[in-house]
Amino acid sequence: MAVTFPAGIVIAAVLFPVTLVLSSFPATLTLERGIPPSHRLELNQLRERDSFRHRRILQSAGGIVDFPVQGTFNPFLVGLYYTKVQLGSPPKDFYVQIDTGSDVLWVSCSSCNGCPVTSGLQIPLNFFDPGSSSTAALISCSDQRCTVGIQSSDSLCSSQSNQCGYTFQYGDGSGTSGYYVADLLHFDTVLGGSVTNNSSAAVVFGCSTLQTGDLTKSDRAIDGIFGFGQQDMSVISQLASQGITPKVFSHCLKGDDAGGGVLVLGEIVEPNIVYTPLVPSQPHYNLNLQSISISGQTLAIDPSVFATSSNRGTIVDSGTTLAYLAEAAYDPFVNAITSIVSQNARTYLSRGNECYLVTSSINDVFPQVSFNFAGGASLILNPLDYLLQQNSVGGAAVWCIGFQKTPGQEISILGDLVLKDKIFVYDIANQRLGWTNYDCSMSVNVSTNMNTGKSEFVSAGEINDSRSTRNELRKLIQIAMTVLLNIFTLGSYLFL
Repeated sequence: MAVTFPAGIVIAAVLFPVTLVLSSFPATLTLERGIPPSHRLELNQLRERDSFRHRRILQSAGGIVDFPVQGTFNPFLVGLYYTKVQLGSPPKDFYVQIDTGSDVLWVSCSSCNGCPVTSGLQIPLNFFDPGSSSTAALISCSDQRCTVGIQSSDSLCSSQSNQCGYTFQYGDGSGTSGYYVADLLHFDTVLGGSVTNNSSAAVVFGCSTLQTGDLTKSDRAIDGIFGFGQQDMSVISQLASQGITPKVFSHCLKGDDAGGGVLVLGEIVEPNIVYTPLVPSQPHYNLNLQSISISGQTLAIDPSVFATSSNRGTIVDSGTTLAYLAEAAYDPFVNAITSIVSQNARTYLSRGNECYLVTSSINDVFPQVSFNFAGGASLILNPLDYLLQQNSVGGAAVWCIGFQKTPGQEISILGDLVLKDKIFVYDIANQRLGWTNYDCSMSVNVSTNMNTGKSEFVSAGEINDSRSTRNELRKLIQIAMTVLLNIFTLGSYLFL
């Protein structure tokens, strides 16, 4: 969900436990020619290809759920990342925003008032109809799952009805309300070294009957929001409680304009990942930010600015497009960058945003930034992690600070601008969050962390490609093997 700022910058929403938001805001398998037109491959080349393939063969006995990722952080293109889920019987596709700042999975309902019917994202929009699903069941107020949701402010009940419902309001004036349904979520899992199709589990999700504000607009319309929060109403918590997946998930969001990436229920394992503890007893992914350094120099910011309380602290949220700093930290942050680049870039105010006119590579001009967290973990930001290119003036590129100020508030939010091009691991079971820089177009090593000690190798969207796509791939492999067999047979014949 996004709201457009005067500068053309988009921010998505963080859903707070009191249902008040601070500010609102099919993966494609590319087939490349495996055999050159000349049909000539050296044996060592074949071994190299096989070796790479073997490294990606799925070998663990645990369960991994992989979701396709679409969209991009770029606020001038999409400004959000989304995935596709299948709900109901028969299964129906829904495109939903990936949001670690809220708990609930909700989609537009067939009786929805104000829901968009077309999307500028060129995706089909669907409406969930509980009456058309043979496995759907309504959730009553007496249901234990509703009671749990009330405790986390994710559900509510009225005296007029026994139907468990919800109302989420966002800071830009938009919102959604509806009722809860229990139905099947369909997904592909990796189990025992093979992809298991048509796996499913019963989950509780929201059926939206009313949408207002920016949610009614069609330019970036999607079917709903997929909350990956750590409260009991989240799908990650529901699947973990059923023993289907571990209570850990990971994402790697591609930062180029094409977007996409990796989203798995499981722990991505990389040797360079650093971890910091989650702040305990918080509804969101709050981290203990201790200081900010630029070019190795720690900024003069009172550490109390970063302290966590009900309306303060630092939140990691994939549902926010940009990034936000508490007011007392924002000015020192921008001033330090401006001072460092003053010899090579000219300041330029664009619609109230701090920008710079740059004629050379920003990596040669702008400094490296380090956000330093509890436990010694530092999040290193390169210029592309805190700058946005807006336009050009007189032959110079205009680069603007992507971080925004939260006036009068002490909330800092690390959104997609910062999260992109990095692995992020949300280890809810061990109450920690980890990250490392990574090329998110590459395969990732995922551990199910379900007492197996084994891992999987998963590519972006690899598991969730359609069965027809996998069948086409198998046909291409069979054709390739036939060609190879003919080549070797012909070679043997020529040497006779």
